[in-house]
Amino acid sequence: MKATIVLLAGDGIGPEIVSEARSVLDLVAARHGHAFGYDARLIGGAAIDATGVPLPDETLAACKAADAVLLGAVGGPKWDDPAAKVRPEQGLLAIRKGLGLFANLRPVKAMPALLDASPLRRERVEGVDLLVVRELTGGLYFGEPRSRSVVDGKRRAVDTLVYDEVEIARVVRLAFELARGRRKHVTSVDKANVLESSRLWRTVTAEVAQEFANVALENQLVDSCAMRLITAAQSFDVVVTENMFGDILTDEASVLAGSLGVLPSASLGAGKLGLYEPIHGSAPDIAGKGVANPVGTILSAAMLLRHSLGLEPEAAAIERAVEAAIEGGARTRDLGGALSTSEMGAAIRARL
Repeated sequence: MKATIVLLAGDGIGPEIVSEARSVLDLVAARHGHAFGYDARLIGGAAIDATGVPLPDETLAACKAADAVLLGAVGGPKWDDPAAKVRPEQGLLAIRKGLGLFANLRPVKAMPALLDASPLRRERVEGVDLLVVRELTGGLYFGEPRSRSVVDGKRRAVDTLVYDEVEIARVVRLAFELARGRRKHVTSVDKANVLESSRLWRTVTAEVAQEFANVALENQLVDSCAMRLITAAQSFDVVVTENMFGDILTDEASVLAGSLGVLPSASLGAGKLGLYEPIHGSAPDIAGKGVANPVGTILSAAMLLRHSLGLEPEAAAIERAVEAAIEGGARTRDLGGALSTSEMGAAIRARL
């Protein structure tokens, strides 16, 4: 197979972890007879410094023309001014919208070798294997109007939570399709006891569920879901929810895996093109030190092979290699070990 992959290293530790993921992809290509071409582009703070904007037109155009996009991370203290009109994170929102990526997939699986890396007791973590499907282009992060003003001498801010039935139905339908290949259970998370948007979410979800007779649906309020993620995470299969709830719940769920550094994600739209990135941030405090954990990015590359390129055996091989490396004792600092970023990548490649 021939494929073009855009590399968006971004900021902080992004260049280091993307480099290791590319090396894994290169080895997979060599072993299986594929030809992957790469196109490195700017996003985030690096793009602001070079062009004045967090997502240059050239970057978006290159992504639209590619087969898949692999992203490191964006942001850092240099650009960390909430009052600034141009911020690195705007690049992420813009690329998701520009590529029509409406669903973010975040698998959370507790590897047996990392059960004791979680702050939770072993019995709370063992057997966890869930997938969160987060709506990505609607809700509070994109709703209009949004504003800041002074009213009666007091500063006031407004954000708007908006969803329509099409936005809800397409992400819920994807969740059901994915559940069909797993344990056939979908948990839809909302706040329908308070929010009108959540009541619409629950109504549309029930309508979509009728298309999937062999998949069970349960509805859960977001606050109780947050508790259940800690007390009974093994009971979840596929969780689908709106943008902000998904953003918060997936970071909470990361403690189940032992570290943010091991969790991947995929952002998908209607076609095969997808954006793949670890769920952690740019970690500016360790940038350039060669100690960042590349596992989340390498597993994101596996998701890239699976969802955008249709290379399931190759994706599964990477995932097995990661588990084998960790089982064999390979650990970066966040996992209680001492391996460098490049040493961790090499340990994984050695098991491919």
